Amino acid sequence: MDISKLHKIYIAGHQGMVGAALVRMLLARGHPRERIVVRTRSHLDLTDSSATRAFLVAEKPDLVIVAAARVGGIYANSTYTAEFIYENLAIALNLVHGSHLAGVGRLLYLGSSCIYPRLAPQPMAEDCLLTGPLEPTNEPYALAKISGLKLCQYYRKQYGDLFHAAMPTNLYGPCDNYHPKNSHVLPALLRRFHEAREANAPEVVLWGTGSPRREFLHVDDCAAALLHLASLENPADLVNIGCGKDQTIRETAALVAETVGYKGRLVQDTTKPDGNPQKLLDISRLRATAWEPTISLRDGLRMSYESFLAERAAGTLRDK
Repeated sequence: MDISKLHKIYIAGHQGMVGAALVRMLLARGHPRERIVVRTRSHLDLTDSSATRAFLVAEKPDLVIVAAARVGGIYANSTYTAEFIYENLAIALNLVHGSHLAGVGRLLYLGSSCIYPRLAPQPMAEDCLLTGPLEPTNEPYALAKISGLKLCQYYRKQYGDLFHAAMPTNLYGPCDNYHPKNSHVLPALLRRFHEAREANAPEVVLWGTGSPRREFLHVDDCAAALLHLASLENPADLVNIGCGKDQTIRETAALVAETVGYKGRLVQDTTKPDGNPQKLLDISRLRATAWEPTISLRDGLRMSYESFLAERAAGTLRDK
């Protein structure tokens, strides 16, 4: 399918990191701005089924990309458990069912690598879904995301709707959330090391042992992969999106410190949880469709730090 010929593309969650990257990429590829449909949360509450359905019926988008979600790191997932499962379930239910009722031709739903079992074989292939217990620190979010991708699978199976899902690995880049407690690991580290450098702090304390391994993908690579999947005539129900490489949190922190220019000590607080011991995606299915990431972690971190500084200077930094 040629995305450039679609009349309307609705990006749910366009102010978030992935949604913003999708809008930027569509515009850069020449997609007319008036054919990219967006709504802020104040104009459309995606947890409201009636409002969401009415919006989809009125707009009649050809493609819906569900990048809207309640997200956060270990602290946020462990603290706001009810909100994480309720809001993410509601968004999935309302957009998938609403798109079906509105006759939307295609929907691509974004999940997360945390849908896979805590001790899944590494790297994690799509078929390891539901083969073991989830990581307790993000179980509510994972359960909601599993339900969303299963909604897509069953609506496709029963009704023939071309609804499918993509599972990105840990993402970072422009428009990330830099909240000191609720953010994911990379933006949290960027902010912490930046502030430590400014304060000339002798050390930065990191959560856990530093031994868990994580895979990181720049959000622009993720957006490119999503648009690639949305252009395929017959995509798989579920496709992992990643770079196929990982490193320890300690190694990652050292690279962030180098990027920021922080020279102090890195200290591990082993009383804090580690989370999953490893989360590396098997991206064989994605590679089989002739797609590869292009941004290295070192280059991506440099670009992200430049974005952080620019957003901070402009007063647009997300930190809530």
